[in-house]
Amino acid sequence: MADKDDTSPAGRADAVRSAAVQAFQATAGQAGVTRERAQELADELASAAGRVITALDDLRPATADDIRSLRDEVRAPGDRVTALEAAQSAPTEAPKPKSKAKPKSKS
Repeated sequence: MADKDDTSPAGRADAVRSAAVQAFQATAGQAGVTRERAQELADELASAAGRVITALDDLRPATADDIRSLRDEVRAPGDRVTALEAAQSAPTEAPKPKSKAKPKSKS
């Protein structure tokens, strides 16, 4: 009569061990894929956060310092033009001609 269980306990242990190793390897492989995907998602999130910050900076209202700085930049060329116009319209003194001294005549 044939035995119902043809495998020995050593054979069963090897089969269980082999199945466990395969399960661990599959899980480890999936963990690597999961880690890579998590890193990709973190990179995408950081990039998106940078874009949001840039957009918010563009949308935020100007501060008093920003406006003061812009006023100074606009006034500077105007002040320069005013100074140049004042210098141009100021009467310029013509240099006095040097008179030649006439020699005193002996009379």
